[in-house]
Amino acid sequence: MGVKHGLKELLVRSALPVGCVVVGGYFAFHAVSGPTGYTAWRGYTAQRAKLEQAVRSTEEQKVALQQRLALLNPRGIDPDLADELVRRNLDMVRPDEVIVPLPPEPRATS
Repeated sequence: MGVKHGLKELLVRSALPVGCVVVGGYFAFHAVSGPTGYTAWRGYTAQRAKLEQAVRSTEEQKVALQQRLALLNPRGIDPDLADELVRRNLDMVRPDEVIVPLPPEPRATS
């Protein structure tokens, strides 16, 4: 008592499941490769890690500059820092000092 189905009836009956699979595949593809999908999310996390490192580096530089600024307080300037700045900026030395030239430091390539 087998019932024979024609090709047309088979296509009509399978249209809904096939359509659901196609729509599901579309959403699955965009969940992985879309502009807000998994691949983009991984890129965003890598970019965030780089930016957080840059923020930490900038904060360290800020702290170092604040410490140096505190040493330059006009009410009580650090004598060693004042001596270093005068020597570096004005190229001044005492008569009893000897200058030893150092080779230039190699530039860091980033």
